[in-house]
Amino acid sequence: MKLQSHTITQGRDRAPARAMLKAIGFTDEDLAKPIIGVANTWIETMPCNYNLRELAVKVKEAIRAAGGTPMEFNTIAVSDGVTMGTEGMKASLVSREVIADSIELVARGHMFDGIVALVACDKTIPGAAMALLRLDVPGLILYGGSILPGKLDGRDLTIQDVFEAVGAHASGKISDEEFRAIEDNACPGAGACGGQFTANTMATVMELIGLSPMGTASVPQVDPRKFDVAARCGEVVMDMVRHDRRARSVATRKAFENAIVGVAATGGSTNAVLHLLAMAREAEVPLSIDDFKELCRRTPLLVDLKPGGRYVAVDVDNAGGIPVIAKRLLDGGMVDGSTVTCTGRTFAEEANEARETPGQPVIRPLDQPLKPFGGIDILRGSLAPEGCVIKLSGHNKKAHRGPARVFDREEDAMAAVTHGKIQPGDVVVIRYEGPKGGPGMREMLGVTGAIVGAGLSDSVALVTDGRFSGATYGFMIAHVSPEAANGGPIALLAEGDIVSIDDNAGTIDMEVGEEELARRRAAWKAPEPRYRTGVFAKYCKLVASASEGAVTLGA
Repeated sequence: MKLQSHTITQGRDRAPARAMLKAIGFTDEDLAKPIIGVANTWIETMPCNYNLRELAVKVKEAIRAAGGTPMEFNTIAVSDGVTMGTEGMKASLVSREVIADSIELVARGHMFDGIVALVACDKTIPGAAMALLRLDVPGLILYGGSILPGKLDGRDLTIQDVFEAVGAHASGKISDEEFRAIEDNACPGAGACGGQFTANTMATVMELIGLSPMGTASVPQVDPRKFDVAARCGEVVMDMVRHDRRARSVATRKAFENAIVGVAATGGSTNAVLHLLAMAREAEVPLSIDDFKELCRRTPLLVDLKPGGRYVAVDVDNAGGIPVIAKRLLDGGMVDGSTVTCTGRTFAEEANEARETPGQPVIRPLDQPLKPFGGIDILRGSLAPEGCVIKLSGHNKKAHRGPARVFDREEDAMAAVTHGKIQPGDVVVIRYEGPKGGPGMREMLGVTGAIVGAGLSDSVALVTDGRFSGATYGFMIAHVSPEAANGGPIALLAEGDIVSIDDNAGTIDMEVGEEELARRRAAWKAPEPRYRTGVFAKYCKLVASASEGAVTLGA
């Protein structure tokens, strides 16, 4: 093996480096072996990543046993669920770039021969994948795993239920006691949010694209089997180093298509569009927002998961795990089985070893889909010339036309919903929450949950240049591009304007004449930046459109 780490560790001139590494226990024998970076996103601000310290121990033990030398390092995480609905939520998408940049920097600085990235909360997964693809080293993703469902009165709870309870409580539909009981019982321990929300969607993506060993992601975080998963990842990364199997050789165009099909078939998060576009850019794989439209429209919804369905991520594990989903997609001719995974085996070889639990109700047979089309779609029109994303799982509605209720920030829309000021038929529009305008493209789970809790999910549409949580469902449209802060048409929308949304036609339009639009455009002024210094100011100057994955571009 030709090891790039030897540039750091070998030869007379590297004696100072060896001296420093020997100070913390490394030996000459250790430093002659492949050096494997173990990127850990452990943090004490959420349950999602809470057990990653323990998993990292098992990863490192396996790397040593397989002939490598692990070096653990840390990066950050920002909890969407904890920060949701506050100014702090603006840090979430920005954290994806910081995670990718920090992993890249440490790996380039220390010239690791391979990387295992331990991830869990939403942005840690694509952030780590972006770094691996940017570096193009042998590397893989280890997903920490889902939380177990909470239990109350015989039903499963997730964090989604708590957000919806806020709206239900505000509208008088549940008592103070029931509200507190939902809060107290929804999250029973460590693990990422339990439905097919963004974390579990992106964990599914990593198995189907091949950057995580198949069969590893669906094991819950508190399950003792997760330690076996961690050990396997340590073994696999060493095999990748020995065979020089790099991240970009795994994440090919066909592998990206497999991942998109997986998002559609599982009713996954709209955030997957942003993240896969960003990952493709790092991998130098051509991928556009319109590719999602084609693939999602021809992929049936096969997995009955929250937020739109009945089951949680643990139920996928009980059904046989993500390999069963992979096998279903392979048998249906919806994916390319020849793509190579991080193990060196093909998608088909891995999927064909799936062991499905007899009679499981979560992953539907091919001839019994929940819907003939996937859980998301792409719309374009006069309100979103560069495109936007609509969530289709959890309801059967395909069109909506109504008056715009326009809000320039999420908090104002939330107040309107919780104070009963939104009426059936309205189109709630939340703008200046895009990548640049927010900044950071906040998720709107507080508002969407309140709409559901208030009993308006079937009669109200929501449109935003911000994002949605993976826990969002209902007739919801996000990532409207160009965003308001860049002078997109959504910035010109006025209270009471009629907005028409038609998924059958793939359109989203504002019914405003060209002369009136021209008058409004001439009067429009870009808002002053909300942040003039620090990371948010830097992000605003560098971030691209949501239609390009909201990546940060070089100066």
